[in-house]
Amino acid sequence: MFSPRTLVTVLRAGNAAARLRATRDGQAAVRLHVGAAGLGTGVLDAVRDGPATTADLARRLGVAREDLLEAFLRVLSVADLVREEDARWSLAPAGRAVVSDDLVRASYEAFAGFHTGVYRELDGLLAGAPGRRDVVEQGAVIARVSAAFEPFVDDVLREAVAEASPRRVLDAGCGAGLQLATMLAAAPGAEGVGIDLDEAAAALARRTLDDRGLGVRGRVLRADVRDLAVGTAGTFDLALLANVVYYVPAEERPALLAGIAALLAPGGTLLVVTTIATPHLFSRHFDLLLRAQEGDMSLPDVDSLSAALRAAGLLPREPRRIAPGAPLIALEATRLR
Repeated sequence: MFSPRTLVTVLRAGNAAARLRATRDGQAAVRLHVGAAGLGTGVLDAVRDGPATTADLARRLGVAREDLLEAFLRVLSVADLVREEDARWSLAPAGRAVVSDDLVRASYEAFAGFHTGVYRELDGLLAGAPGRRDVVEQGAVIARVSAAFEPFVDDVLREAVAEASPRRVLDAGCGAGLQLATMLAAAPGAEGVGIDLDEAAAALARRTLDDRGLGVRGRVLRADVRDLAVGTAGTFDLALLANVVYYVPAEERPALLAGIAALLAPGGTLLVVTTIATPHLFSRHFDLLLRAQEGDMSLPDVDSLSAALRAAGLLPREPRRIAPGAPLIALEATRLR
């Protein structure tokens, strides 16, 4: 144990609280990157294949530096991701969760990757370097991480379906089609249309509907919601715009919302689900990440979003926070005419 004199010296040397916080933050960062490296190098997946010696793992992975692999395994061990017994390595419970729970896995990949990468490149971005392409190139990881919010979105969506009793539903920016499937399942007599600009996402949404036996009542189009045929105007009772607004430049959002409003029947409802700009740390971080991308992306604030909905001929209700500790809201708006 250290002496009282040592404790006094430590407390008097600089900002003790700030030093402690920096140390804790640094250790958390190390743990994050240890887990991500365990996945990125394939070490954790190799250990999942069964207990193995360092030499066995080096052969499985095609590793040239067995000594470095041994040192990394010892790091993974003190991080409680692997454990050693009789000179053989196996997954610890926490490590098994990392490799088997896709949300945990995606979180390590995302936060140790592009989420922190933006800060490593921020000096260049501030100097005018080309914007990042995370939204384009990391779409699959973004979708996997976003799955954390699916239960909350699903709950709000089912409430909206129960209230609207829709005959036709629209999912603008449907992605994998999970929310469109939720709406159709919650409204057994309804038909639905999903729209996405990405052909791969549209194909995945079609498979989602088919796999759930909903393909007969739902169809998916690769299109921009603003370019839908006039014949569909006024034919939807409920429309969803989930996690899309912040990818659209602020000056184009009123036109997007007006285009969706035109597709609603009088009295129809648009449900907007989005992360919003707040003093919340993740909100500020996410807004920075968006602004660092190619294109003009940013988080909306509640006031500007409500104003854009009103300008589109919609009457917005009070927004609702739908995920504990996260700046994620649901905002319903009704077509007036």
